[in-house]
Amino acid sequence: MNLPKELSLPLVRVTEAAALRAARTQGRGDKNGTDKAAVDAMRGMLDYIDIKGCVIIGEGEKDEAPMLYCGEMVGMQQSDSMEVDIAVDPVDGTTMTANGMGNAISVIAMGERGSMMSIPCFYALKLACGPELRGHMDLNASLSENIRVAAARLDKSYADITVAVLNRPRHDAFIKEIRDIGCRIKLIQDGDIAASIATCDEEHGIDFYYGIGGAPEAVISAVAMKALEGDLQVKLWPLKEGEKEALQAQGLSTTRIYTAEDLAKGDNLIFSATGVTDGTLLRGVRFYGEKAKTHSLLMRNQTKTVRYIEAMHNLHYKTLPSKELHRENPV
Repeated sequence: MNLPKELSLPLVRVTEAAALRAARTQGRGDKNGTDKAAVDAMRGMLDYIDIKGCVIIGEGEKDEAPMLYCGEMVGMQQSDSMEVDIAVDPVDGTTMTANGMGNAISVIAMGERGSMMSIPCFYALKLACGPELRGHMDLNASLSENIRVAAARLDKSYADITVAVLNRPRHDAFIKEIRDIGCRIKLIQDGDIAASIATCDEEHGIDFYYGIGGAPEAVISAVAMKALEGDLQVKLWPLKEGEKEALQAQGLSTTRIYTAEDLAKGDNLIFSATGVTDGTLLRGVRFYGEKAKTHSLLMRNQTKTVRYIEAMHNLHYKTLPSKELHRENPV
């Protein structure tokens, strides 16, 4: 059964709610408070959607998170509600929001039941690129070789190639390799979902994304990259003792390259993101007294439709559901 298009706008309302609540915490230095506010709003809004949703990618295992944990059932859950998989990141960039920095977004992806791959909260090496490079990049090849391929395919000099990389000590060798070959680097502090998506639009100035980031976020990115006809390659990358064995126990390989299709099967998928703070991909929430403006991105894989949605919310009338308090609260 296809996901009805009528589910698209409700998903935007979910990410809008999380972004509105999270944006209130911008710059306060409390990343846990940012996350809690977004989770509560997102979880509350999901119960307004006529679905039987199972959280495949969420805030962790049941004993680690009070809401939006892996396996939690969400939605109205009526007898005739459609069964779907849900992947969420209430704020991709909690630290950036708490520190008043840019590029934080609220994200959700939905697919028919069984479409999304369940991955534990470990790390993965990722390579994301736009349609022009799809099918030509290879995560098994060296970073330098991928830069050479990108330059040739895009008809650019090395000096004009821009690679996005998370600013982490574990990437020091990657950063040196990029600099040694003469390319430009866009260092991002957090949030590689937005960076991956940005590779699909030349206006954002990123030719490809490369680096080690959260594995669960790759599933959400896969939905977006498929809608944009970009490419995403992922290799699970254990960093701590025991992680390799834990992955293997779940039937997951640390040598296989997982594609976007492996992570999110088919085209029966919907993606929504709303900006929390100003970023490359989306503008952050703006507050104007009793009004607030949000900027969202909605993609439906079945039709490859990409919509940017700007909404003005009248806070005098608008309330958001609090799952924790079991009531509607002002924004």
